[in-house]
Amino acid sequence: MRLLLAEDNVALADTLCTSLRQAGYAVDWRADGRDVQLLGEQEPYDLCILDLGLPGRGGLEVLQAWRGQGLSLPVLVLTARGSWTERVEGLRAGADDYLTKPFHPEELLLRIQGLLRRSHGREPQNQLHAAGLSLDETTQQVSGPGLEAVQLSASEFRLLRCFMLHAGQLVSKARLAEHLYDYEAERDSNVIEVLINHLRRKLGKQTIETRRGQGYVLVGRQV
Repeated sequence: MRLLLAEDNVALADTLCTSLRQAGYAVDWRADGRDVQLLGEQEPYDLCILDLGLPGRGGLEVLQAWRGQGLSLPVLVLTARGSWTERVEGLRAGADDYLTKPFHPEELLLRIQGLLRRSHGREPQNQLHAAGLSLDETTQQVSGPGLEAVQLSASEFRLLRCFMLHAGQLVSKARLAEHLYDYEAERDSNVIEVLINHLRRKLGKQTIETRRGQGYVLVGRQV
């Protein structure tokens, strides 16, 4: 899953980028509201963590512009502003959730998980269930029928989570790459194939089907 972090506090942004990447997310960080708005309009993010006090263009203006264009990107507003009137302004502008600084990183991760689940029509929880598999987002382990808890690498975890959120659907290699890499990373399509082979070895050869020239489909374990 790919996140856009909009935060002008460099120290906090560095900490959040590290925490989010350890949790298995690809993260793009921008500090200027104008850059944030442009990236949100151009790139297929799964969620934006948006500070209201951005230079260049305020987070509230960015959010209003996105919603005015019909952009339904889930947005978690992150700000030091604590009054209830400002929280209401953010929610009225189209924010999906609101977290006031200071906060605990674990709470941020849980709120992100909840928003991502709801955006895919699933109830918030630490376990993702699809195609006969259970993925623990805290430990990054997967289990299923006849399959004990298997530890995944960070990249395998990102890829499988994307598949499970689109279980039974055709997912192109380009779309997988968009959710695996951040904006500035060099995208090597061969890496996707290598990671899928790793997942097949761990979960079973038939778990992920290849549709030549189209992409891949997670069909689940066959015991």
